Amino acid sequence: MSEVKASINRKPKKKRINQIPFGVALFICIIGAGYFIANSSPKAALMWTFGVILGFTLQRSRFCFTASLRDPVLTGSTSLTKAVVIAIAVATVGFAAIQYGAELKNIAVPGNISPVGIHIVIGAVMFGIGMVIAGGCASGTLMRVGEGFLMQILALVFFIIGSLWGAKDFGWWKSTFMPKKGIFLPEVIGWVPALLLQFGLLLAIYIFADWFGNRKSNQ
Repeated sequence: MSEVKASINRKPKKKRINQIPFGVALFICIIGAGYFIANSSPKAALMWTFGVILGFTLQRSRFCFTASLRDPVLTGSTSLTKAVVIAIAVATVGFAAIQYGAELKNIAVPGNISPVGIHIVIGAVMFGIGMVIAGGCASGTLMRVGEGFLMQILALVFFIIGSLWGAKDFGWWKSTFMPKKGIFLPEVIGWVPALLLQFGLLLAIYIFADWFGNRKSNQ
């Protein structure tokens, strides 16, 4: 009797919608938009292509800086933490090559070398609290907006408002809290020691994250 009632009360399974046609239509729209942009600016079309590839990679990998710091505490997983460390190491190679090439040509080193100060502490605390409440960092928020998450859409709106507000008052922050010049390690200790220090710290963080993740998974 109970089995009959359970079968009556059981809701029929919702039929899954085939998303392949939507994916094909979206792909055609992406190609069409890229072709339209290329007619006016080949550089913008290249940026469009890289943006689409980066967005797809972020969505499939679930890459998020917030999760890389949150997951080790909540779940013990450090896979994203190690991915972020690897990403920083790869970016270091590219940026170091560009900056060292500029130094060899006796031109200004490209990049915004921001000074260290109390503004970093204040900004880090505020942003850290905000991204945990919002459930994602900038890249994670953009990825989830594309997936249709309403919370992330709201977070993106205030992300833009906060960025515009910060840009408006940046001059006051700079004159009040920021030192006059940032610390560029290659100028202080040389290129080779600076890169060894950078990669050494990243390797130490990676090894610790790998040990911590394995320790948590074995408990």
